[in-house]
Amino acid sequence: MRYTVRLGSEQLLKWLTFSLTPHDPYIPFGEMLECASGGEVMASADNPNGASHENCGDHAVRNGSLRAGIELPNIDDLTEQLRFSPGTGHIWLGGDRMVLMHTRAMRALREELVTTIGMAAAKALLMRIGYASGAQDAELAVKVRGQSTFDEFFLVGPQLHALEGVGRVEPVSVMSDAKTGSFFAEFIWHDSWEDEVHIDSYGVSSEAACWTQLGYASGYTSAFVGRPIAYREVECRATGHSACRIIGKPVAEWGPEAVDDLRYLQPQKFVNAGKPPPRPVNASAEKVTAEGRLPAITSSRDLVGASAGFNLVCHMLEKVAPTSASVLLLGESGVGKEVFARTLQRISSRPKGPFIAVNCAAVPEQLIEAELFGVVKGAYTGATEDRPGRFERADGGTIFLDEIGTLSLPAQGKLLRVLQEREVERVGDTKTRRIDVRVVAATNEDLRQRVASGEFRQDLFYRLNVFPITIPPLRERRADISPLMEHFLHLFNVRHGKSHSGFTQRAIGAMFSYAWPGNVRELENVIERGVILAPEGEGIDVCHLFTSGERLDTELLSMAADGRFERNRTDVAGNSKDRMLDLKELVDGLIESRASMDTVESLLLERAISKADGNVSEGARILGLTRPQYAYRLKRLSGEKSDSV
Repeated sequence: MRYTVRLGSEQLLKWLTFSLTPHDPYIPFGEMLECASGGEVMASADNPNGASHENCGDHAVRNGSLRAGIELPNIDDLTEQLRFSPGTGHIWLGGDRMVLMHTRAMRALREELVTTIGMAAAKALLMRIGYASGAQDAELAVKVRGQSTFDEFFLVGPQLHALEGVGRVEPVSVMSDAKTGSFFAEFIWHDSWEDEVHIDSYGVSSEAACWTQLGYASGYTSAFVGRPIAYREVECRATGHSACRIIGKPVAEWGPEAVDDLRYLQPQKFVNAGKPPPRPVNASAEKVTAEGRLPAITSSRDLVGASAGFNLVCHMLEKVAPTSASVLLLGESGVGKEVFARTLQRISSRPKGPFIAVNCAAVPEQLIEAELFGVVKGAYTGATEDRPGRFERADGGTIFLDEIGTLSLPAQGKLLRVLQEREVERVGDTKTRRIDVRVVAATNEDLRQRVASGEFRQDLFYRLNVFPITIPPLRERRADISPLMEHFLHLFNVRHGKSHSGFTQRAIGAMFSYAWPGNVRELENVIERGVILAPEGEGIDVCHLFTSGERLDTELLSMAADGRFERNRTDVAGNSKDRMLDLKELVDGLIESRASMDTVESLLLERAISKADGNVSEGARILGLTRPQYAYRLKRLSGEKSDSV
């Protein structure tokens, strides 16, 4: 068992124990904040002899390397993100709710999955669950250590692996280079829970069994480096080895060796079908078309993603594709509704038929009937010839009605008849024409609310709402950001004759921190801007991406009046947010509490030495003091405590 909980006890959390070392010194959660990743009790006001840990820098860099034997960073900042609320029945890691589950229950789940859907399908499902979890933890890494060094930032994933009870991770080698876009990593997993349950169920087998962990590593690293990274488990305890060993590289570098492994992360064959080949060293050296343009090897219309929300939408598309049912795509502007509609056409029973897209909001109300249903010569002034409408042109294929909620009520009535009778009558004509068209409608509005307000016909809504599919906004499926970044980077490298290798770590952090109100469309535009602005052959930085007033809070350094550096809350547009108001509120609170100067000073001294993990020099820097000044004050504080005793 990984944990012990005695239900109903008033000291519930004292029974929840964690082990952060290979030798099982279990630590109650109340004492956990003083535990380092190696199991040592770190320095604090009550423990001045603990291990020291110097702050290595304020900005994370994407370039870096780790070698075997590296000491994992202090884990206090991560354990502080873990909160238990037994009274409300919640566990929180960062801002996300967590649950504790027995490994025996997970074993039963794996066995049932293998029995009902087969070993391969069960592996694929669990890998995708792991991928989503890894991408989620990468977001937490950005929040907690987004301004740290390469090793501290990247090793959040392995440390969270241990904190979440998955197993102990030993880094063997990690190398990342933003300029060349290269990445290589090797890790050893010790005491994996997945091995335990797999061996209990099936004994030692011929295939590796850490499926969820493998997906986690791929999801976490892909989000971290901003391009798809795939891991393979080359050794596993389930196959008789003493530990599990994994190797990670960019997807494009694996080649046919990892084809079987990669397909497990792809729920449907039509997803990520246009994966780019390895980037050329010199994009300008590629062949050009007769018009002198570089060929578009990939298209922005390719369906790219990896999140759970994205996979659910793809599953819905796969279910409805073989039928002729009408589909209603719902979602905010820019989520890619037309891309999903085109994919639906491609995987349907009519893939060779025409795909006709109509933006209902762009057609004037007086012309919408002629545009959709056609017109005969002389029907009105300017109708100089017979012209088929969009429905006729879509015969045998699919018509995509975007912004369907903007249609006027008269236009809605005419559209309803076409959907009911499957026949159209051109404007000014006296005969009808039969059509065989699949209708896919899309809107970013709440049609039920518009029906309630009388702005949309109820009967048309029910006619369209046969198979609704809601596409989540990009901020709710951030695991899609990394594959989309890679996809658009390659697309615009080719389109504009560039050879950018990737994104800096600051840029990746900004991409994951930004709310993306314009969703995938905005992401596409931002990356194209970055490809154009960044120096040739170099990584794209945050200053090349967010240049048109986008507001993204990030912690940066600024120069104080006395010449020292201080942390500021600044958005990417460069608008400084002065934090003096918060400081004034804090001072007002201290005055109202009647706290003495000695009490405030003592708290500052103790918190600084705690934050610095017992390192006096670092504690002095935190408070803007010299080391002798800080050491003197600490000594005086220690003497005052001794006198009071």
